[in-house]
Amino acid sequence: MKQKDEKNQPQSDRALKIIPVTLLVFALCGLSFYLGGIFCSEKSLLEGKIVQELSKAVSSPEYSAENALQIKPVTFSECSIDYQDYTPCTDPRRWKKYGYRRLTFLERHCPPLYERKECLVPPPVGYKPPIRWPKSRKECWYRNVPYDWINKQKSNQNWLKKKGEKFLFPGGGTMFPKGVGAYVNLMQDLIPEMRDGTVRTAIDTGCGVASWGGDLLDRGILTLSLAPRDNHEAQVQFALERGIPAILGVISTQRLPFPSSSFDMAHCSRCLIPWTEFGGIYLLEVHRILRPGGFWVLSGPPINYEHRYQGWNTTIEEQRAALEKLQDLLTSMCFTVYATQDDIAVWQKSSDIGCYEKLTGPDVYPATCDDSIEQDAAWYTPLRPCVTSPRQKLKRSSVGSLPKWPQRLNIAPERISDVPGGSGNALKRDDSNWKVRAQHYKKILPAIGTDKIRNVMDMNTVYGGFAAALIDDPLWVMNVVSSYSANTLPVVFDRGLVGTYHDWCEAFSTYPRTYDLLHLDGLFTAESHRCHMKYVLLEMDRILRPEGHALIRESSYFMDAIETIAKGMRWNCHKEDTENSGENEKILVCQKTLWYASSTNSTR
Repeated sequence: MKQKDEKNQPQSDRALKIIPVTLLVFALCGLSFYLGGIFCSEKSLLEGKIVQELSKAVSSPEYSAENALQIKPVTFSECSIDYQDYTPCTDPRRWKKYGYRRLTFLERHCPPLYERKECLVPPPVGYKPPIRWPKSRKECWYRNVPYDWINKQKSNQNWLKKKGEKFLFPGGGTMFPKGVGAYVNLMQDLIPEMRDGTVRTAIDTGCGVASWGGDLLDRGILTLSLAPRDNHEAQVQFALERGIPAILGVISTQRLPFPSSSFDMAHCSRCLIPWTEFGGIYLLEVHRILRPGGFWVLSGPPINYEHRYQGWNTTIEEQRAALEKLQDLLTSMCFTVYATQDDIAVWQKSSDIGCYEKLTGPDVYPATCDDSIEQDAAWYTPLRPCVTSPRQKLKRSSVGSLPKWPQRLNIAPERISDVPGGSGNALKRDDSNWKVRAQHYKKILPAIGTDKIRNVMDMNTVYGGFAAALIDDPLWVMNVVSSYSANTLPVVFDRGLVGTYHDWCEAFSTYPRTYDLLHLDGLFTAESHRCHMKYVLLEMDRILRPEGHALIRESSYFMDAIETIAKGMRWNCHKEDTENSGENEKILVCQKTLWYASSTNSTR
């Protein structure tokens, strides 16, 4: 009867009942949109308040050294020797779970909590402490990166050669078999800005064994080499073993973990990235991370196709069409041809806002991104099929308008004003503070500044102050900014340093045994409400080289617990005072021991 009664109701009565419900739905949608806007706009502020409250808490008498966190002694078993090159979030054992289209299986896919390893990753059989910089640029121990496939496949291109117990790096590459030096010399002739400090930061996509980035170090250009995890070539592992900056990554469906306008130059030497496929979305990502006025350098197909096409197993017509398609796509993204010679072509990203204003029509592709798409969002953020337009308020952030290196290191960049509380004075205070700290660190860890320490990671930097304080030492620093903290990474890049976003509740995008020194400053104070201390320390053990060091600057409340876990990882640690000799904060100086896998005590 109820259905019948409702069915026989007059239409006007039904409409009166529907209207309030409709209004309620719209009201709820509007409220959710409003609250969502508040949440997004206030996210950094709220997170900053959380960290501030935690910092106050662990500095209070309740969390003093007398009331320090205590945990029971723990020991960790060895992982199976099969895990000697274990990369948890890019693990080939798990690739079959993910799609092969656009190589999504090569992206980050971290294991769930119940699959996380709680064991110590062993070194390969015959592992030796790495050869020290700068000799390491030319050679490394074969047993440290025992990959025969790359030696057999690439030795004819002078990537590397195996000789006795070592791999030798002649400095060749697929497009520069006669040597990277001559290749870069030609590049500098085409791009004079590479000679005078205008170009400082670069990214090499599909880096091989990072010979290009290694050569540029002597020319004052800091290059971050990028390549995916693979079963054969271990490109990033070779780069880091040589002491050259590198990180695991692939341009697939997600943005690279860098803010917009990060690099002064991007390079692809036959990197096999299909730039014109899928609407050019991979090239749009390079456009996003490239600074206005920056350079994109391409060598390999289809460049110089007239003389190369036969070696590429293609036709001259196919390569001509491919080059025309690439050129049209680059033009549509506000790139212009800068220079071309032999196997090298250079395009420059426009800094003219007028070009981007033409990309706003409804039928334009690719169009400029709308305001709802955050340019710097880059942690598990999908690629966007749109062009990131330069911000009009930034007048001194393009290549050519930034101060030249090394002056730019000590000049506050414009984008520091985007950071809550950020200013030129704040940067000066931070740099002064880190100069004092760095001097103190060298007293308690004399290896800093010597050839014993080359690859350094600052696990939770703000402005890159630790890296800036060590700029004259024979090392480089990977500056990590938490994906949950204030977005200071653009400032790091604007200063001429390199880094990445990361969430320390997950594994870092690198191979085991790739860093000589790990430094953290209050990381557990900031992240212990989200990340389990045990897993963070196990990850530190994975990426730290045997006989490498960790400087753990932390609240006294956490010190005993950290030391207990470190002991269970076979680290040798001792406590030191900070430069201020305060009681609320201490420094734990640790060294990872060199041990080899035993056949009787290992877990999978």
